[in-house]
Amino acid sequence: MFAVNLFRTLPPSSNPNGAEFDPEEDEPTLEASWPHLQFVYELFLRFLESPDFQPSVAKRYIDQGFILNLLELFDSEDPRERDFLKTVLHRVYGKFLGLRAFIRKQINNIFYKFIYETEHHNGIAELLEILGSIINGFALPLKEEHKQFLLKVLLPLHKVKSLSVYHPQLAYCVVQFLEKDPALTQPVIKCLLKFWPKTHSPKEVMFLNELEEILDVIEPAEFQKVMEPLFRQIAKCVSSPHFQVAERALYYWNNEYIMSLISENSKVILPIMFPALNTNSKQHWNKTIHGLIYNAIKLFMEMNQKLFDECHKKYKAEQQNEREKLNRREELWQQVESLARQHPTYEKLVDGTTGELVLAGTGRKT
Repeated sequence: MFAVNLFRTLPPSSNPNGAEFDPEEDEPTLEASWPHLQFVYELFLRFLESPDFQPSVAKRYIDQGFILNLLELFDSEDPRERDFLKTVLHRVYGKFLGLRAFIRKQINNIFYKFIYETEHHNGIAELLEILGSIINGFALPLKEEHKQFLLKVLLPLHKVKSLSVYHPQLAYCVVQFLEKDPALTQPVIKCLLKFWPKTHSPKEVMFLNELEEILDVIEPAEFQKVMEPLFRQIAKCVSSPHFQVAERALYYWNNEYIMSLISENSKVILPIMFPALNTNSKQHWNKTIHGLIYNAIKLFMEMNQKLFDECHKKYKAEQQNEREKLNRREELWQQVESLARQHPTYEKLVDGTTGELVLAGTGRKT
C-alpha cells in the first residue's frame, strides 16, 4: 500500500537552471496531493513503530529495491514530504540491520552525483541529518570505511556552491566524527583549508563558523599539528575587506577554549597574527573591526608582553626594510631612465611635449 501510493516519478524541477534555492527567501513548491500523501506516510510510520512490527517478516517487502525508491523521493521539492521521508528512513535503518550498509552506500552515491555531476538535489540537508544520527551511533574504533566516508564524501560537499542550504547539518556530521576520533582532526582541517573560498565571502563566514565548532572539540595535541596553516588562514580573514569575514574571525578571541589554546601556543601564533592585527588596526575601513582588533591585541599583550614587544620590533624592522626596498627600486628605475636619456636615439623615441615614449616608425605612444 505504501509503495503503490508514494513511489512515483517526481515532476521536473520548477527551477532547474536558476539561482540556488534559499529557504529564507524562496517559497518551496508544494505537492498538490499532499493531504493524501501525508495520510499514507503517517500510517506507514505507525506501522513501523508498532510493538507488533516484525522486521523478519517485513524484510520480504522492505528490501533494496524499496530503499532505492524511497531515496529517490528525497529529491521532492516539498519540505513536508522530505521531513516524513527522513523519519521513515531513520526508522527503517534502525530496524533492518541487514540494510544498513546498503542504505549508507546509496546515500554515498547520491552525494557523489550531487558533488561531481548535478550540484542539484533537494534532500541533501535531510540525508545529512539522518547521517548525523547514524554517525553518533558508530562503534569505536571507527572502521576504515567510515573514515573514508568522511574524507571522500562529506568533506567534498564543502565545494558545492549551494553549501548554505545544508551547511549546519554537514558541520554537525564533521564534528561528530572528530569527537569519535580526534586523530581525524588534521586531515579534516587541511581539507577545509584546501577548499577555503577565495571570492565568496558568505561562504567564508560559514567555513569560519564550522572551524570554531571544530576548535571547540579539538584536542590540544591535535591543535598543535594544524595551528600554523590554520592561523595563517585566520590572519588572511582578519585582513579581509569584507567586514563580516574579518568580524567572524576576530570573534575567535571571545571563545575561552580557543583562547586557552592560543595562550599555550602563543610563541607560534602571535608572530603569525601580529602583522595582520597591527596593519588592520590602522588601515581597515570598518570601525567595529578596529575595536575587535584592539581587543585581540590587548589579549596578546596580557599573554606574553615580552613576545609581543619582540614581534612589534620585528614588524617595524620588516616595514623599514620594505620601505628601503621600494626606495632602492625607485632609484634603480631613475638610473635606468637617466641612462636611457643619454642614448642618441632617446630624443627620437620620446615625444618632446609629453615626455611619453613613442614607438619608432609608428607615431604611436606607449
